[in-house]
Amino acid sequence: MPDTVPPIAELAVPAAWRTVDFLSDLHLESAQPATLQALAHYLATTQADAVFLLGDLFEVWVGDDAIDEPGSFEAQVCALLKAAAARRTLYFMHGNRDFLVGAGFAAATGVQLLADPTALAFAGHRWLLSHGDALCLNDTEYLRFRAVARDPAWQARLLAQSLAARRAQGRSARSESEARKQAGTAVYADVDTPAAIAWLQAAGAQALIHGHTHLPADHALAPGLARHVLPDWDLAAQPARGGVLRLSAAGLQRLPVDAAPLKATP
Repeated sequence: MPDTVPPIAELAVPAAWRTVDFLSDLHLESAQPATLQALAHYLATTQADAVFLLGDLFEVWVGDDAIDEPGSFEAQVCALLKAAAARRTLYFMHGNRDFLVGAGFAAATGVQLLADPTALAFAGHRWLLSHGDALCLNDTEYLRFRAVARDPAWQARLLAQSLAARRAQGRSARSESEARKQAGTAVYADVDTPAAIAWLQAAGAQALIHGHTHLPADHALAPGLARHVLPDWDLAAQPARGGVLRLSAAGLQRLPVDAAPLKATP
């Protein structure tokens, strides 16, 4: 189990930046057009200097070659991200659903890939960014899978399969996940507080920003240390879910996202 602190990357940002936004767990898929429309509207209207996508942007990512499939959902989303990245800096951090995102995605979109975890110095403080899944120590079954799925050799063997075969595996994994939710057997672990504190202390950071748990809240972990959890997005839910965490010199601000559908998605 990942009971030690992993290597922590450092991200230097331009001094001219004044505002950055964080979001995660959009779980984009073709069956959820309202969420994609909300993302398109957000990216077209945000005034942030940079946007950090902290994992699970996609419900499943079966490989960068899916972008090259004519008319694919992946190609549609990447075109949207490419247009957004031409206007401001976009970062992406792998989640538990899109750990196969690679250099092809970065080249197709202009989005910069981030290591998990990454320390960011901004607005007078140090912030530690993570998807959050590696900190859910009670989810032992998932962490065993995570250790395998992040192995380059395992990924290479998976990506050597045909795109059709990988798409079929992705559909099967989604079906199994939905079945566990319906049966009430799905595991919803939360971040381990001692582990989060250890990561923060190793990074010299005052606050952890993460997603994964779908439990948006602000937690005081210890004197001077905090944890800020991003919401998941589902604009078709009743009530709709989604939101952005904005960081500026004024501090952190939670912003809603527009659920109104647009006429077209770029």
